[in-house]
Amino acid sequence: MARIIENEKKNLVGPIIREKRLKKKMSQQELSAKLETMAIYICRGSISRIEDQSRTVTDIKLYGLSKILNISPEDFFNHADHI
Repeated sequence: MARIIENEKKNLVGPIIREKRLKKKMSQQELSAKLETMAIYICRGSISRIEDQSRTVTDIKLYGLSKILNISPEDFFNHADHI
């Protein structure tokens, strides 16, 4: 079975996560710490890989990111670049 995303990108939302995080003047480490308070464990390095689209994002992680970054989960995809 073919993968949905055939190119090198492993997620569509990484650039939006980075944009929203930077607008909040938040470091990757700060974002990681805020996620940890929600029992969502993503280390700083993994956030970096999500933002550069070299790591996949689970639904629970996307949910936590949406809460911290004040964006609805649907809006991640409304703003995502087309494949």
